[in-house]
Amino acid sequence: MNTRVSVTELFSRDEIKELTTASDLHGTWAVGSTWAIIAATFAGVAYYWEYAPVWVKVLMIAVALAILAGRQLCLAILMHDASHSSLFKTRWLNDVAVDWLCARPIWNDLHKYRAHHMRHHAKTSLPEDPDLSLVAGFPVTKKSLLRKFTRDLTGLTGVKFMFGRLLMDLDILEWTVSNDQKRIPQNGKTFKDYALSLFKNSAGAVISNAVIFGALWRAGHPGLYALWPLAYTVPFPLFIRIRSMAEHAGMQTSHSALTNTRTTHAGLFARSFVAPIHVNFHQEHHLMASVPYFKLPRMHRVLRERGFVDQPPTYVEVINSLSQKKAVIPETTA
Repeated sequence: MNTRVSVTELFSRDEIKELTTASDLHGTWAVGSTWAIIAATFAGVAYYWEYAPVWVKVLMIAVALAILAGRQLCLAILMHDASHSSLFKTRWLNDVAVDWLCARPIWNDLHKYRAHHMRHHAKTSLPEDPDLSLVAGFPVTKKSLLRKFTRDLTGLTGVKFMFGRLLMDLDILEWTVSNDQKRIPQNGKTFKDYALSLFKNSAGAVISNAVIFGALWRAGHPGLYALWPLAYTVPFPLFIRIRSMAEHAGMQTSHSALTNTRTTHAGLFARSFVAPIHVNFHQEHHLMASVPYFKLPRMHRVLRERGFVDQPPTYVEVINSLSQKKAVIPETTA
């Protein structure tokens, strides 16, 4: 099905109205529970650190980084949902509270992201899709995918991303969440111009991270703040990559979310790290982006019952299917 499908072909108007009704209560729970897990992770490391043997400390750090990176991804998804005005019913909560509580702590900007992301929805899988570079080239060989994962887990991807974000805040590169880099003409900008750009674009991230550091400092454990940027640099890029692969990699170039977007089955482990707040129901999200996260599973069940979508693959199955490309062996001459 390559033609664009209308949601009125899938649901009645009453069903659409019910499915697209957001909730301040569910939005508050999503944001509050995410920060509660972040706080509990810091508290757990602080509580056991003094008495733990070295090997336990190493294990604690690894687990804490994974949990924090998973919640950083959750903050990114909460920002994503707010960009569609579906996280909260109240506009101020979507536009202001989420920007400060979810976007800024992970060096992001809700309003810039919203403009970028709306283009992705309008042109999904087409050449004009601004996120196309995130999933270009799939499927790949297992060796190629292993190299990508290795760059993520060694921090190379994270450092590259943060350097790019710095250039964006300096207004040297256009703002994006994709791998495309477009330079902005500088036209003789002075040091003062760069400083003003950096202050204007980075102040929110600096303030929100200063609050996190201040809270840990008041709790007597300022050194624990290092886990936050470290999680952002190492596990976070891996989780982002897997999420992006599952959503659009290897799908058709078409105008229909039924063929250009993938829903993935997520168990407890996947929901903890790569699929928070039902982001795995991505096909449903692209069919009707105004549906809040807590209604996506029900929307999926209805679509399954009516025969519009199939049983989704697991994340492991998606990763395996996207790494089945055979390596090209150069021909040799006698």
